[in-house]
Amino acid sequence: MKRLGLNRGGYLGERIDVLEVLEDDLEAGVRFGWQREKLSAGVGLELLALQRSFGNPRENIYISTGIHGDEPAGPLAIRQLLQDNAWPENTGVWICPCLNPTGFQSNTRENAKGADLNRDYRHLQSDEISAHVAWLQEQPNFDLTLCVHEDWEAQGFYLYELNPDLQPSHAERIIREVEKICPIDRSPMIEGRPAKDGIIRPDLDPSKRPQWPEAFFLIRHKTRHSYTLEGPSDFSLPVRVAALVTAIRTVLHGR
Repeated sequence: MKRLGLNRGGYLGERIDVLEVLEDDLEAGVRFGWQREKLSAGVGLELLALQRSFGNPRENIYISTGIHGDEPAGPLAIRQLLQDNAWPENTGVWICPCLNPTGFQSNTRENAKGADLNRDYRHLQSDEISAHVAWLQEQPNFDLTLCVHEDWEAQGFYLYELNPDLQPSHAERIIREVEKICPIDRSPMIEGRPAKDGIIRPDLDPSKRPQWPEAFFLIRHKTRHSYTLEGPSDFSLPVRVAALVTAIRTVLHGR
């Protein structure tokens, strides 16, 4: 399987109507009994949050995507998971299916005001992330979090793992399952960080970082185990969606 060669200086692949995707998410949520909440993120802008909860769940898992408007495979993967409705029993699941709706309308990483929302989780200067963090603070702690992304420069799928307590890792198993569908980026350096077989385990001290991605906020305040999944967006959209769905299902059903 080869890269398409479309992405030159940025993402130039397929686009989606994210509002249509969110309507599908909401319809699936209604059909399968999810709790639904709309978060006010400024004038005329709402973010959707979905919750599948139990009185005494075995564990709680959080999934987010759509924080960059030029990464369409994540929202499509979440839509597929919601429509398939094959969730593990007795597991609480919280989903934010699109954190940057205005970015998708212009096919840009940033929101309509030019802000990279995934660098705003320390200072909370954007309406979207202020609303998102306020909502997160009202939720219970999570046993695991998944932040679903794409990388237009990547040679294949890869992931970040934040696991400061050295809990049992799913990273190698995720790579094995995704490799059946999509190439893995086995570069020794990815995004300027050492990597091994598609896995980056960065040294973590968020207090020394001036800007925080969502995963930093989560590891400091909501969880002790987090993955950021990176689909390779210079491959076909169905392949990228399948890779992300496979990665998420590998975690959900392998615990």
